[in-house]
Amino acid sequence: MSRSGADLALLLLGGFRSLVDSATAELARRGYEDVRPVHDFAMRAIASGADNASELGRRLSVSKQAAAKTIAVLQDRGYVTRDADPLDARRKRLQVTALGFEVLHQGEAIFDELRDRWERQIGSGALAGLEAHLTALVGARPVRLDAPGWIAPDLGESV
Repeated sequence: MSRSGADLALLLLGGFRSLVDSATAELARRGYEDVRPVHDFAMRAIASGADNASELGRRLSVSKQAAAKTIAVLQDRGYVTRDADPLDARRKRLQVTALGFEVLHQGEAIFDELRDRWERQIGSGALAGLEAHLTALVGARPVRLDAPGWIAPDLGESV
């Protein structure tokens, strides 16, 4: 049975959603019931240098106001802080806290567990093949959801 391109896109999205939804539920079981995928993307962007709402908005492809709301939630929950910039006292810089890094590390461990579950379900060869095929199609470099303008390798255009 041949599927359409839209079916393929929805299957890939379904795989992504299955992993993300399972990881979010497991994080909640481990005591982080307030964490959402956007919080992970935001904390990763902050850890890699997005130290203000404008830069975070650019990296997440959202408005400065949306980024500011995410920052407020992350601050309220203790995942990020806004500290004085040592070079400019008028400026406040965002930083991920130890608790924020703990959430990120827990999430990474959960995704490893979910990968292991998929491997048990379809076999190590099938999963390795799936990963190899996806790598051939989208490239070896992981997609960064905290950085806009990912380039599709075979199309040469931003996605």
